[in-house]
Amino acid sequence: MSFLRTVSKRIALARPMYLPVQRNMSALTFSTPTASENPTSLHSFTEDELMLKESVSRFAREVVAPRVQAMDEAEKMDTSVIKAMFENGLMGLETPADYGGAECSFTGAVLAVEELAKIDPSISALCDIHNTLTNTVIRKWASEDIKEKYLTRLATDTVGSFAISEAGAGSDAFALRTTAQDKGDHYLLNGGKMWISNSAEAGIFVIFANVDPSKGYKGITAFIVEKEWGVQIAKKEKKLGIRSSSTCVLNFDDVRVPKENVLGQVGHGYKYAIDSLNEGRIGIAAQMIGCAQGAFDIALPYMMERKQFGTAIGDFQAMQHQFAQVAVEIEAARLLTYNAARLKDENKPFVMEAAMAKFMAAKVAEKASSYAIEWMGGLGFVRETGVEKFYRDAKIGSIYEGTNNIQLQTIAKIIATKYK
Repeated sequence: MSFLRTVSKRIALARPMYLPVQRNMSALTFSTPTASENPTSLHSFTEDELMLKESVSRFAREVVAPRVQAMDEAEKMDTSVIKAMFENGLMGLETPADYGGAECSFTGAVLAVEELAKIDPSISALCDIHNTLTNTVIRKWASEDIKEKYLTRLATDTVGSFAISEAGAGSDAFALRTTAQDKGDHYLLNGGKMWISNSAEAGIFVIFANVDPSKGYKGITAFIVEKEWGVQIAKKEKKLGIRSSSTCVLNFDDVRVPKENVLGQVGHGYKYAIDSLNEGRIGIAAQMIGCAQGAFDIALPYMMERKQFGTAIGDFQAMQHQFAQVAVEIEAARLLTYNAARLKDENKPFVMEAAMAKFMAAKVAEKASSYAIEWMGGLGFVRETGVEKFYRDAKIGSIYEGTNNIQLQTIAKIIATKYK
C-alpha cells in the first residue's frame, strides 16, 4: 500500500462519524420566493410611484438644494423648507387621503426619501422618520378618533417625532426607564429620552414608557404626547453629520397624558416599536442610497472633465475600476432596498431583507462618499462642493435604527432557523 493511501485510510478512520441531516438544500434561499403571473424588474414602478419620484426629485433640486449649505452651517432646518414639504404632500406620504395624506405605497415613500437624500440627507431624515415611524405607528394602531385628530395634523402642518432611545436603552431599546403612572383618567410621564430625531421641530411625539416596570418589556406602552403638555428640550446635540436634522435630549416631569392618548393597547408598545423600526430600516436604507448617489453624482462629472497628464482622470483605468465598483455596490444596495419595500407592500415577511438593505446601504454610503472626496482631491475636501457633507452624513446610517451589528444579528438569526 502506498504512503498516501495509508495516510488517507488513517484520516478516514479518525474522522468523526458525523453526517449532516439530508435535506433539499437547493430549495433553500435566504428569502422566500413567490410565484407571480407577471414578474417584473425591481426598477418597475406604478405610474403614481414614478410621478412621485420625479416630483420629489424636482422639489429637492429647486427648493432644498439652494438652502443645504446654509442649513448645515447653522445646524438648523429652514422653516420654509419644512413648510414646503407639507405643502407638497411629503409629510403624509402613506397617510390616507381622508386624513389629508398622499396615500401612496410604501415603495413610493422609499423613493421619495431616496430622492431627497440625493440632495440633502438631513431633510431626507426628517421626512423619513416623520413618515415611516411616527405616521406609521399611529396609522396602524391608533383609534379612529386619534387618527382623525393627529394624522391630519401630521400630514398638513405639524412635525412628528418617535421617542424610544434613552441613555441606557440604545441597541437594547427595551431597557428604557421612562415611566407612565396610571392616575385614573390620565397618566403621568416621568423620565427622559436621548438621540431623538425631529424633536426640536416636532409638535407631536410618540413616546414609549413603562406602565409597570415589574413586567419588564411587557409593561412598555406607547403614548401620543403634544409638546405643549410639558415635553422639555433639555439639549440639542451638535453632531458630525445630518447637522440640520435636530437630535435632542428630552425630559418629562409629571407630563400629564389623557387616557385616550394611549396608542393601541397598554403593554403592547414593544410590539409596535419592533414593527415600526423594522419598517423604518428600509427608509434609512433609502436615505443612505440617496447619500451615496448624491456624492457619486457630484464627483463623476468632475472626473470626466478634470485632466491630469493630458487625460481626464476618469479615463485612467485605476479610477474607472474604483467608480465601477462603487456603482455596482450602490445598485446592489438599491435593489435590496426596493425588494424589501415591495415585500412590505405585498404584506410578506421582510424583516431580514430590511436588515440586509440597511446594512448594505450604510456601508456603501460611507464608501461612495469617501471615494468621492478622493476622486475630487482638494475640491472634495472643502465645503464648497458639498461632497464632504455627504461623507459626514453617511456615518449615521451605521448607527441609528439599529447598528450594523444589530442588523447582522437579525440576519444571522433568521438564516440560522432555515438550517436547523
